[in-house]
Amino acid sequence: MRWLIDGYNVIRRDPDLRAREAESLEAGRTALLALVGRIAREMTDTFTVVFDGARRTGGAPAGGQVQVVFSRPPASADDELRRLVTTLREGAIVVSSDRAVQDAARRSGATAVSAEAFLEAVDASSHPDADDEADEDRDEPRRGPSHRRSRAERAAERALRRLRNR
Repeated sequence: MRWLIDGYNVIRRDPDLRAREAESLEAGRTALLALVGRIAREMTDTFTVVFDGARRTGGAPAGGQVQVVFSRPPASADDELRRLVTTLREGAIVVSSDRAVQDAARRSGATAVSAEAFLEAVDASSHPDADDEADEDRDEPRRGPSHRRSRAERAAERALRRLRNR
């Protein structure tokens, strides 16, 4: 599987990454790429982290299967993610809390995961006890006419399980 990560979207949803970005954009990017690099070394999946704008300094993280893409103005990172997902389709997991990006991913047959859910799954894999609490929340029965979660919800849960179980 290929994970397509909306770089600044993830950075701005995590307090530690956001603090690093407050130092400088490069520090925020470096911190996120180090996190993704650690994950990639523990998985067979590949990761593409997409940022807005042209690269100024720095390189890709050491180790793992991580590619860094910078959008070319006037295109945004969201535009680049939508372009990539239409190419990869079912083989992609898109990490973004941007609704338009998530919708484009689902229309293309890819799995969409929010930045918050991604960060939570990464954190849960680092703290096994936290995963037990998350399991309790997921096991609560659904109410209403449909007792089964949607196909998109089940696909997102499978993707997040890959992170938790790495």
